[in-house]
Amino acid sequence: MARSAANAAPQVSPQISVVVPVFDEEGAAPALAREIAAAFAGRSYEMVFVDDASRDGTRAALKALQGEIPQLRVLAHRKNAGQSRAIRTGVIGARGEVVVTLDGDGQNDPADGPKLVDALLAGPPELALVGGERVKRQDSQAKKIASRVGNGVRKRLLKDTANDTGCGLKAFRREAFLRLPYFDHIHRYLPALMLREGYETAFLPVHHRHRQTGVSKYTNLGRLWVSLSDLMGVMWLQSRARNPVGVDEV
Repeated sequence: MARSAANAAPQVSPQISVVVPVFDEEGAAPALAREIAAAFAGRSYEMVFVDDASRDGTRAALKALQGEIPQLRVLAHRKNAGQSRAIRTGVIGARGEVVVTLDGDGQNDPADGPKLVDALLAGPPELALVGGERVKRQDSQAKKIASRVGNGVRKRLLKDTANDTGCGLKAFRREAFLRLPYFDHIHRYLPALMLREGYETAFLPVHHRHRQTGVSKYTNLGRLWVSLSDLMGVMWLQSRARNPVGVDEV
């Protein structure tokens, strides 16, 4: 006789949710999912792939893996909405108190994820984000130069202490992320926005790998145009922040 919902064993939420946005990554996504499973084996985790309305077989390839990797969940956008929205969809749907994000193209090494989580959990309650900083970047010289200039300007204007906000590999507290104001491309400004809310941030070096399949979804010119607008917007948000430095019940 089937048990009623009231008598069913309660579902235990994982401690960690690994969120991966993907768009047309049929070639990279399955191998990446297996790497995540190997990296987080023995831990309380789930992985949440968010398919941003891919036009290839990304979604089917991931669904086919669910029998092999029971921790794998697949959320799917009905319409393409971009990387930041896919990350937010994954964080909203996540069950863990700690979220790890990494890019879906396979250039971030999932093996670095656990050390970011450990640093986050070992820190004070105020530490809300530990970001990766890519060493020996495996990108074109043009991308490296554009990234160096963009990071330098952003760091100088926002004073967010981050050398590489373009690194997709980050570990943060889900509750803290959901307190931040949302806008497109928010994933590049998480350190500044975390500091705006009174949290602390930290950074660790991580590996970076060549893209093995698919093509980049960004161009330097496209990034420059949106970055200028986003930068001004985040500066405005900083100027309008009033932090109570904690709340006490009295």
